[in-house]
Order: sequence, then C-alpha cells, then structure tokens
Amino acid sequence: MPSPAAYEDSRRSLWLRVREYAVPPSMIETATARRTAGDWAGACTAAGVDVDLDLRSLARSHGPELAALVRADLRHLAPDLLRWHLPRVAPDGLLRPGLTITLARYPAAGRGDEQQLHLVARTPPAWAQAGQRIGLALWDGSRPAAGDPRHPHPRPDRRFRLDLHRHLWDTRRTDELRVRSGAGRAPGDGLTPAGPGRPAPLPPGHGCAVDRWGAEAALLLRAEGRPSGAVSVRLGARHRLVLDLAADGDGPGPPAPRIPAASGHRPGRPLPVLPDAATWVLPDLDLLRAGAIAPGRLHPLVASALAPEQARAGTPPPADRADEPRLVDCRGARHRIGLVDGVLVPLDHDPAEIHREELLAALTGTPLPCLQVIDVAHRQPECLTGVRERLDHGDTAGALAVVTGLLGPDALLRDGALRDELAAAAERRTDHLLYRAGLDLPARRGPRPDRRRPRDRRSGPRHAAFG
Repeated sequence: MPSPAAYEDSRRSLWLRVREYAVPPSMIETATARRTAGDWAGACTAAGVDVDLDLRSLARSHGPELAALVRADLRHLAPDLLRWHLPRVAPDGLLRPGLTITLARYPAAGRGDEQQLHLVARTPPAWAQAGQRIGLALWDGSRPAAGDPRHPHPRPDRRFRLDLHRHLWDTRRTDELRVRSGAGRAPGDGLTPAGPGRPAPLPPGHGCAVDRWGAEAALLLRAEGRPSGAVSVRLGARHRLVLDLAADGDGPGPPAPRIPAASGHRPGRPLPVLPDAATWVLPDLDLLRAGAIAPGRLHPLVASALAPEQARAGTPPPADRADEPRLVDCRGARHRIGLVDGVLVPLDHDPAEIHREELLAALTGTPLPCLQVIDVAHRQPECLTGVRERLDHGDTAGALAVVTGLLGPDALLRDGALRDELAAAAERRTDHLLYRAGLDLPARRGPRPDRRRPRDRRSGPRHAAFG
C-alpha cells in the first residue's frame, strides 16, 4: 500500500496541474469584468457555463418573488470561482462527469422538500466532456433540467452539493472561506472523531478536515431540520463513517457540537451525507500549507480569503516572448530561427539554400539543423504537454495562443502529434455539441483512439480529486 506521503504527493501534484490549466487567468479576468459590470450571463459565457434557464418563464410558473431570489443569486454568481471549486477526478484533474450539483434551494409554495426548486450546475457525461462545459439550470424534482434531457443523473447529488457552501461560488459569501476551510487553525487542531478508546479509522494520507467535521455536520443537520443526530461521511468507495453529533450544553452560550463516537454502520433510514466540500481539506489550503503554490497563483477571491496579507506576493511566471528568435547549433555555427510574416523560418540562411535543403529533405535526405528544429516544432514541440493540458481542460484559446506564439499565426501544421491533438479536440467538441442538441454519436465513429502520451494511471484515493 502506498505510504501517506505518496498519497499527499499525488494529491498535490494533481491539484497543481489543475490550478495551472483548469481555470486560466484570462477566463477569470474576463468573467470578473463582465460580472462586475452587471452582465451575469456574459460572465457565464466567459467561464464556459451554458445557461439553460429562463427567468421570465420562471416568474410566470413560480411567481415574481421566487424569480427575484434566483435573479439575485445569478447576479452574485462567480462562474469562474464555481469552476475553480467543482469536483474533479484523478489522474487528469478533469471535472467529475455526470454530476448535478445544487447551488441553492428555494421554497416552492405548496410543495414539500423533495420538490423545492434547485439552482443546479451540471457536468455532462464522460463521452460529451469536451471543452469542460458546465450547465446552469433549474430543477424542481419533476423533470430533468432544461438543456440536458439525457443527463445520466438529473437528480441533485447528496454528496456533491454547494447550497451549504455558498462561499465557493457566491461573491457575497467568499469572506467565509477562511473560517469554513479551517485556515485559521493549525492542521489537525480541533475535535477528532474517535470510537471508544481508539481513533477513528481514516485512510492513509487522508486529507480529512476532521477539525471542521463537527461544525459542518451541525450546519448539515440544521439544514435538514434536525437539532442533533448522525451524519454519514464517505471517505472512499468502500470506506464510510457514521458520526453521532451531540450538543455539549456545559457552560453559557450556544451548545458546542462534539463527536462522541464514530462507526461504520448504522441501520435505519438514510442519514444525511456530509458534503465532500466539508469532508476534505480545501486543496488550495493544503497547497499553501505545503508551500507548493504562491497566493498570487490562486483565484483572487480565494487568495484574498486564505492569505490576504500575501495575496499579491506571488505572481505567475512570465510568458515567453513569441517575437524573440531562438538559437540553434547549425553545422558549427549558432543560427537563429524566428517568426517572419507570421511563419517560423530560419533567419540566417538565404532563400536559395533553404529551397535546396527542402528538396533534399523531400528526397529523404537530412536537412539543415535549423529546418529540423522547425519541423519538430510543427510535429511534436516541447510545449505539446501544455497544449494537451489546455485542450483537455477546455482552454482552446490558450492552447492556440501557445501554438501561434511558437509557429506563427499563418503556419500550416504538418502531420504529427500536435496536429493530431488539435484535430482530436475539434472532434470531441463535436461530440459535446451533439449531446447538447440531444443527439447520439454516429455509430460509424466507434471508439476514438487515445493519442495522448501514456501516463501513470496510479493515483491517490478518489477523494484526492475533489475541489
């Protein structure tokens, strides 16, 4: 079994990759500018969120008061922050597919809890995940949300819910992140659940936010209309705890929650499930404590809550200048290659020599080293991993910017891994559009070959990929 340190390293490596590629700074800047200007729909577009709701129809069906509540939440929704905190899966850190996540619940006149109106965020099934798009819709318990008629899980997930964690998407509540994440306390400080005379069984390198379990379980029970009781905590596919939450009434003031026992089974009716956002240590907090990331590389709203005094201390690494020539050792001399008229070309060879060398290469000869470097840049450049990661996380504009900065805006891609990646991304995007249109994949297409470089599929526990 891997050691706790191996689990922690795997989890942190995953989240560092997610923080680098999943929500690019350009998305945050554009979405923030549109949101602060009052254009919540434009902010959603900038953050890759498809809006599948109609406030006018909502006002007609549920009344103007409820529509006003939803509108107020939408105006304070930071879709880029929501994307930042959504659940993800190992080993690539992509959005967890096929989820329906409650962001807010609204009272519906004459309806029970099961038919309350929910503002939900949806992730498409795995086969339609291209672009890492998110759907924003309303769910009233009677039908799938608009825009996703074939969603595999239309009902909101009890484990992945953010209505009790508005600070992860609502700009009115982001200042709560520091307290709710436990950033003001030392790791492991607080109440640790324990059985009679022994510690609770937790997975190695668990990353559990046990110091927050008591308070978070109390919030969950209160939302479920229970003053006290038990909650279920899912720690893995086959690992669950039942926490009995009792009130400690000693002393003045409101009762303080405590967890007197932990067990793995409890008969009877289903227990409330502690949300994953409350089960695990916030990934950004873990990275900051480990010194693996600078506050300046976090989402600005996250950095201002977790490290307000250092939020501007770290800055992202500067991008390479595309207009700077690159040096190549070419037949005993140091030559330059660079962009001319939108194309990557050798700068220290005359056109006649380049033409002869291209003819030689066409006849299976060995061309100049300068031409060899240009050919490799077209087929399998050093930046291919970064391009692949950006495409996987839906940052097509960022991937194309990297390619354009390397090869020039007018370059014609040659056969190779880079061209295959771009073509596969376009094909996957078509799959998502078919899903959005309610259509199936063409049967003739069959399974798509995996063109990606092999990766080590071993990773930490499943919870390592929650955000």
